[in-house]
Amino acid sequence: MKLLVTGGAGFIGSNFIHYWLREHPEDQIVNLDVLTYAGHLESLRDVEGNPNYTFIKGDITDEEVVKRAMEGIDTVVHFAAESHVDRSNVNPIPFAKTNELGTVTLLYYARLAKVKRFHHISTDEVYGDLKLDDPPFNENTPYNPHTHYAASKAGSDLHAKAEFEAHKLPITVTNCANNYGPYQDPEKLIPRFITNLLQGQKVPLMGEGAEIREWLHVEDHCRGIDLVLRKGKPGETYLLQGEERTNLEVTRAILKHLRLGEDMIEPVESRLSHDFRYANDGTKIMELGWVREHSFEEGLKEVIKWYQENRSWWEGLKQGRPNVDREAQESYGG
Repeated sequence: MKLLVTGGAGFIGSNFIHYWLREHPEDQIVNLDVLTYAGHLESLRDVEGNPNYTFIKGDITDEEVVKRAMEGIDTVVHFAAESHVDRSNVNPIPFAKTNELGTVTLLYYARLAKVKRFHHISTDEVYGDLKLDDPPFNENTPYNPHTHYAASKAGSDLHAKAEFEAHKLPITVTNCANNYGPYQDPEKLIPRFITNLLQGQKVPLMGEGAEIREWLHVEDHCRGIDLVLRKGKPGETYLLQGEERTNLEVTRAILKHLRLGEDMIEPVESRLSHDFRYANDGTKIMELGWVREHSFEEGLKEVIKWYQENRSWWEGLKQGRPNVDREAQESYGG
């Protein structure tokens, strides 16, 4: 089988490529990535010499690039997206362009190439917000995005589903919980806090850290995608759930592993549209046979060790970045 992986130099995409080449060494992978600030070819140095791996630098909104990349492809796994939530509300245009127009471009040329499966990676943020006692999101939860990032991902989900309805392109969609793992850019909470602390800096925790997220190890996510590609029904959506933790609980867990105290926490003002809670009902994908193999505690321990042992991967990425993005905060009225 020959796969086109979009955004394969990003966090989840690079982990998926490592996973797929390990688990399916007979398959070929074409990685299409424009290499924004969040795309790092260093994450894939160990597969560069693999004869079953090819990299194409290009934008998923560029029709000629997409048409060429789609040649001979059996399966598309679409990760490529602008994903900085705060920045989406500063300037939503790049998010609409990449996440919606880019997805539409891929869907169109996948249809022309008659691919056998188009799998679209999405987020639970498309469903909005939950109160503490609300039941988790499920595949029938109405979309209610609260940020431009979430709105652009909701739009891309709907375009994928429209392509299935209009042309029977065999699409599947997964909406997942917050991922964590190796090769994650330090703009995100867990790697940002780990790397800050490894450099002796405090961690900027919004408000009291009461917001709740589900955390899913990226390896478990990759296994879920693999399962949906093999057993999922075209036209269907599947939610992948993680383990619920408040942001303060996550912070304390990182501090505990690094044997540091809470004096390393720097409270910062919460942004106005900071959703309180996300949670997913994973029953549907579990019925296909999916289970999480990584507990949050053990997974976090492994990830901390990875960042400790791979400083050369992330230290350069943090240079020049502010500890708190004031422009993004101010865009919410904070």
